[in-house]
Amino acid sequence: MTIRVVAFGGGHGLSASLRALRRCAPELDLDITAVVTVGDDGGSSGRLRAERGGLPPGDLRQALVALAGDHPATRRSAGLFQHRFVEVAVGGRGDGLAGHAVGNLVLCGLMELLGDPVAALEHAGAMLGSVGRVLPMSRQPVDIEARVRGADPGRPDEVYTLRGQHQVAVTTGRVESLRLTPQAPAACAEAVGAIGIADWLIFGPGSWYTSVLPHLLVPQLAAAILASPARRLVTLNLAAEKETLGLSVADHLAALGWYLPELTADVVLADAKAVGDPEPVHRAAESLGARLVLAPVAVDDGTPRHDPAALGAALVPVLGADR
Repeated sequence: MTIRVVAFGGGHGLSASLRALRRCAPELDLDITAVVTVGDDGGSSGRLRAERGGLPPGDLRQALVALAGDHPATRRSAGLFQHRFVEVAVGGRGDGLAGHAVGNLVLCGLMELLGDPVAALEHAGAMLGSVGRVLPMSRQPVDIEARVRGADPGRPDEVYTLRGQHQVAVTTGRVESLRLTPQAPAACAEAVGAIGIADWLIFGPGSWYTSVLPHLLVPQLAAAILASPARRLVTLNLAAEKETLGLSVADHLAALGWYLPELTADVVLADAKAVGDPEPVHRAAESLGARLVLAPVAVDDGTPRHDPAALGAALVPVLGADR
């Protein structure tokens, strides 16, 4: 029996989750859909968004590459998508391609050519032999805004409004509230449809304020998540990031309830070494209605990165339970 999985996020966290799901897809007969944030305004994506309009392609590209097929030709195409142009001086001037990933340019071209980001992603997925589907959370780009206390280290008690995903992601202040602009972007209809027929919804790992929580701020997505009969899994990060400094592991779970109070979960998956004392995390998981599953899911070099093979192995008994 096919298990339909929808994974939410963006950037490296979602990529790690998709690579893990990709590994256990044959064993569990998974049907994978990635729903990706569209708020990136930094780097190559930010430049293309500012210059060309449309959705920022970087996180979408990362998700497509994570799901790329194993045929040598598709692996080469995946490598091409990830290739980033370096600076080349031309006539004493900089090179406009420097810093752009090839896949970002391809996605922008497909979106302009086909006139629809979902059609563009389906075409790119076919080019990469993707084992799964990649969808934007909305067909329109959004901006992420946060009220941050101590954004200016010289004024630790003052609250500032930071605008843009990049600014929020690199802040060393404490995020007190989060919102999107526009406040109620239309959800991608295909994403809503996938949520409605899913068996599992997966949140995390990833940057909590800029990759995971934004999905809960899209009203149609939030409503679909609450109405879905699917079970829900939260995969916790291995370490705090700049935007979540000061948040405990348990606070990460509590934040889900801050932005979608009716949200419940079935399983919280975490690495025992990253959790430390499991009792506060166990209580936070219980407050969502979930059980805490501890498993070694980090790479073994000591860096706070998920190992796709280890994460996939931990996901098999969870997603495959009660088939």
